[in-house]
Amino acid sequence: GEAARTRRTMGRSSGPDASKAQLEAVIEEADVRAWRELTVANPKSEPTPEEKDALRAKKEAEKKGKAKLVDSIAAKVTKATTVIIKKDKIKKTLDALAQAQREADEAVAARPPWLDPPSGTRDFYPKEMRLRNWLFGEMRAVALAYAFKEYDAPVLEHVELYERKAGEEITQQMYDFVDKEKTRVTLRPEMTPSLARMVLNLTNLATGEVRTPLPLKWFSIPQCWRFEATQRGRKREHYQWNMDIVGEWSVTAEVELLGAICAFFAKLGVGPDVVGVRVNSRKVLDAVVAAAGVPRSKFAQVCVVVDKIDKIGGSAVKEMLCAEPLQLPDSAADSILQCLAAKTVDDVRAILMKHDGVASGDANTATRDQALTEMQDVFDLAEAAGFGAYLDFDASVVRGLAYYTGVVFEAFDRRGELRAICGGGRYDRLLELYGGDKCTIPCCGFGFGDCVIVELLKDLGKLPELPAGVDVVVAPFSEADVPHAFRVASTLRAAGFAVDLALEARKARQAFDLANRAGARRVAFVAPDEWAQGLVRVKDMLLKDPETGEGLQLDVPLASLPDLDRLFADEAVSKKVPGAASPPPPPPSKTTTTTNGGAGPPPAPLTSSDDGAWQLQPTAKFAVLGPSASTS
Repeated sequence: GEAARTRRTMGRSSGPDASKAQLEAVIEEADVRAWRELTVANPKSEPTPEEKDALRAKKEAEKKGKAKLVDSIAAKVTKATTVIIKKDKIKKTLDALAQAQREADEAVAARPPWLDPPSGTRDFYPKEMRLRNWLFGEMRAVALAYAFKEYDAPVLEHVELYERKAGEEITQQMYDFVDKEKTRVTLRPEMTPSLARMVLNLTNLATGEVRTPLPLKWFSIPQCWRFEATQRGRKREHYQWNMDIVGEWSVTAEVELLGAICAFFAKLGVGPDVVGVRVNSRKVLDAVVAAAGVPRSKFAQVCVVVDKIDKIGGSAVKEMLCAEPLQLPDSAADSILQCLAAKTVDDVRAILMKHDGVASGDANTATRDQALTEMQDVFDLAEAAGFGAYLDFDASVVRGLAYYTGVVFEAFDRRGELRAICGGGRYDRLLELYGGDKCTIPCCGFGFGDCVIVELLKDLGKLPELPAGVDVVVAPFSEADVPHAFRVASTLRAAGFAVDLALEARKARQAFDLANRAGARRVAFVAPDEWAQGLVRVKDMLLKDPETGEGLQLDVPLASLPDLDRLFADEAVSKKVPGAASPPPPPPSKTTTTTNGGAGPPPAPLTSSDDGAWQLQPTAKFAVLGPSASTS
């Protein structure tokens, strides 16, 4: 027969080319397509622990499915020819044929490049959007807890706002253009100049008087754009949580901002063992540079060079300090590097006091002492507020932006695997730059991007499970039941339930599948028999009926649908569903009986709870700073 002739023909073939041809003659197109469907693609980015578990299960299924397919093809080869072909060769042939088939499919329907988002930007599908909304919600909750008010501004800004800060790298990274009114505009690369513009619109430019009570405590979560090299945690567009305080000269403003950052980390369950906040002051560096005999005119350039120390190291920084255009003496560069290596504020103080170039009582000494005192105050107040464990003094932190004038800080990953998480500081001269000499209005703030923190949470396995948020799926049994299903859905939505309405008739199994995809725990069936009695059959897939082992089911009158939660709770108790009888915990008391003179619970340091969440607690040493503290 035909099979015997094929066997004889293939049996006479010899050599590797012959075996390949024999194998390809046996493998059918359906085999190749099945091979492709079994193949599990590797993720493009580092998966979460949950995603790793799911990927492991898929890979195991891939391995079993492919082994079965290879065995089937091997059996066909044995039947058609006497040539023995190794299974590894079958796998390689299938891989090659799958690639060829894939390329042929793509050639038929070429994918235009504009289907991808522009380089360095992101699409937010519903899953990613849930994560973004959650993250912004946590940021917003912290800002509101600190009594900051939310604001926003146009994503399109005047180019001049950024050009006024001449010499900064940011001006080379703008998405700028001339609009149809011949105005030079840009997608905002950062929010601070927009904030400055808005505050100046509340200011009498002739006198510098702000026509609203100070300080202003504002926050925003804007989208920002910079054309720069992309890497992990850095995109060309990103969202940035900004908190700023306008109108406060003392470092209490910086401490309030640092407290918000640390409270946010604690809220996410990220403790000071994982992240830290490096803190320094431009004023301290100013004193260091002055003590080294460097002209004040070169201070800004020195800051730019010093800011590179983490990237290029101390030796390279010294080379840049001594080369054009700064041309500092070796001794001056060495003095600066010595101070940058200091581990505490007291270390810097000791180094500066030993320097012969600063005489006691002169202006430089006064500036130095004020800078060091302010720096120490930051750490003392942080201890009082309970987040001192997050803070590290680091004399090398200067931040790259030229408008910083005092305390500067940046949060970092203590493992050293990610770039800076956030950064900020004091910028007392920025409004003066935009509004004129009279507008000397103190400001400080920070920017906290959305990209790096998400990468950190992925690494730590702390990204939350975020279900779609559907409470009930409403499914009509037939076309005639569709109008009734709309009525049921409207009733439930008016009661505050999130409802996914099936837009066409569904059988029971289809309705359950829809509920599983939507992440809903309940399904409301709208069927003719129950509807004729004024009822809707609702099934809860999480509460199991002890008698049937199936989901708890109720026939609910239409008028009672708003009470769905209570009805199921009562039914679960009556049927003794496990855990159903447990009453909800009472709300926490607003007053606490204490033994420390009525000043609230005894102070405790930063602590970690059993679920990994960190809490900020004030320390007893600084309890006297609080208005209700007792010293008895």
